[in-house]
Amino acid sequence: MPDRAPMPEPLSLPGRLTVDLGAIADNWRRLRAMGSAECGAVVKADAYGLGVARVAPALAAAGCRSFFVAFLAEGMELRAILGAGPRIFVLCADRRDDPAAYAAHALIPVISSREHFERWAARGVLEGLPFLVQADTGMHRLGVAPREARSLLEQPGCLGLMSHLACADEPGHDLNARQLACFREIAGRAPHLPILSLANSCGIALGPDWQFTLTRPGIALYGGNPTPGGPNPMRPVVTLEAPILQLLEVEAGETVGYGATFTARHPSRIAILPLGYADGVLRHLSNSGEAVVAGRRVPYAGRVSMDMLALDVTDVPPAHLADDAVARIIGPELTVDEVAAAAGTIAYELLTRLGPRLERTVPGGGQTAAGT
Repeated sequence: MPDRAPMPEPLSLPGRLTVDLGAIADNWRRLRAMGSAECGAVVKADAYGLGVARVAPALAAAGCRSFFVAFLAEGMELRAILGAGPRIFVLCADRRDDPAAYAAHALIPVISSREHFERWAARGVLEGLPFLVQADTGMHRLGVAPREARSLLEQPGCLGLMSHLACADEPGHDLNARQLACFREIAGRAPHLPILSLANSCGIALGPDWQFTLTRPGIALYGGNPTPGGPNPMRPVVTLEAPILQLLEVEAGETVGYGATFTARHPSRIAILPLGYADGVLRHLSNSGEAVVAGRRVPYAGRVSMDMLALDVTDVPPAHLADDAVARIIGPELTVDEVAAAAGTIAYELLTRLGPRLERTVPGGGQTAAGT
């Protein structure tokens, strides 16, 4: 067998994450076109790990006027990014939050319990502060009971009602219809309210009955499929790639990586990449994931470690494994949903775990430092 290839010059960053803002904006337009409701955008968790400081302005430029974050601090950050104008809803508003911060930053809290409402009302802080009521229509996560939601909807300052679908990614699940019926019944008690919001990404794909006046897409904006099991109508957004750090030649019977979980069945060529679970390449991809090298799919070889992973590139012609060769971990030919499924998880987790060491680039927008 030939000698092992020499290690290239040291790398400053382990890999490159490219975020296509044009694709995100286009995905928002596609989702908006799927119904007559206003289309908002969920940009919590740093826009699902892709950088809210770039993603939110791109969506605003496309026409989005309603944004959703999880926590007060995220809302304050987003207001500083977007300036005055767009509505910003805080989905996990906490009764312990300082209501003055909501007023100062023009944020709209989503009230999810009677205790929360009563604590703020007793202090007089809901006077002049708009809010949304979240009802629990069957998910049993956040939300007031339907019988309590009706009275809160009549309170001054209430802009409307929202709830969250538990099984929208399973169109045939009977809980979808039950939640829809419950939501309609509650909303029917306050027909004057301007905001009725039930549908997330997959909820939009369920059809107009679920869309009401305001939709809240999240994962579909970032390239996830809102119609699981069917063709993905969204454009791919994320590309993650890394250079080959070293090539190894291993004999039949030799093993690769921690735990010796991969055994070469024949003389094999192994590519080592400077990416690992510290960068968001999930350990569950060990021996089950695939990457793309020179247009060919190649399997992971052994366990993903903290800073490195191995690929079996035996079937890639050596001429395509030159010093500038790269491997693509996520991309148009290997989607976030596909990679997540190989790891036994969902695209949401995959994206939000992408690590701070990655060099982040935006087509037409230059290069950013790691983690920014």
